[in-house]
Amino acid sequence: MSLPLYDTGIASGLLSGILFGYVLENAGFASPRKLTAQFRFTDWSVFKVMFTAVIVAGIGLYAAIGLGLMPANGIYIPTTFFWATLTGGGLVGAGMAVGGYCPGTSTVGLASGRLDGLFFMAGMVLGTGLFAAVFEPIERFYLAAQGPQGQTLPMLFGLPAWVVLLLLAILAAAGFAVGSRIERALGGPLTAEQVNGRDASRKDELVEEIEIVRVQTG
Repeated sequence: MSLPLYDTGIASGLLSGILFGYVLENAGFASPRKLTAQFRFTDWSVFKVMFTAVIVAGIGLYAAIGLGLMPANGIYIPTTFFWATLTGGGLVGAGMAVGGYCPGTSTVGLASGRLDGLFFMAGMVLGTGLFAAVFEPIERFYLAAQGPQGQTLPMLFGLPAWVVLLLLAILAAAGFAVGSRIERALGGPLTAEQVNGRDASRKDELVEEIEIVRVQTG
C-alpha cells in the first residue's frame, strides 16, 4: 500500500485542506489580528502552531517511510532559487504584516464570514496572474542563485532523519518558552474578544452604557 491510498491525490488533498482549514480556524487564524500580533511579538500562536505542524508532518513522513507506506522518493522537493525565494518571501511577508493574512488564512477568513479575506484572495489570484504574465522577462532573475537539487536537512547536515527531528523538537520547545515569556511581557497573548475585534475596554464601555440606560428608564 502507498499513500495517498491509491487515489490521484485529489481526495487526500481535499481532506488535508479541510483538516488544515479547521486547525487554522480553531487556532484563531481567521482573524488578521492573530497574524499581525505575531509580527509585534505580542502573540506567538502562529509560530507555535506552524512549528508544531512542521514537526508533526516530519514525524508522520518519517514513520510512513519507515513502515513502507510510501517510498523515500515519494515526495517532490522543489529546487531552491535563493534570489527568487528572498524576493517572494519578502513580498509575502510584507503583505502578511500589513494585512494580517496569508493565502491559507485568507481562505479561512472568507469561510468565517470576513470580507477582507475575499480581497486578499482576489489579490492572490491577480498576483499569480501577473507573475505568470511577466515570468519570461524575469526568468533569468528567477532562476539565478540556484540551490542544491532536492536537498533535505538530513542530506544538508549529513545527519540521520531522527536526529534532525529531535533537534527540531528541542528548537521548538525553546522557541515556545521564549515566545511565551516575550508575549507575557508585552501584554499578550490576544484574548478571544480581541481576536474577534471586541476589546475589553469597549466591552466595559458598553456595559456601563447599558447600566446608565437602565437607571434612566428605571
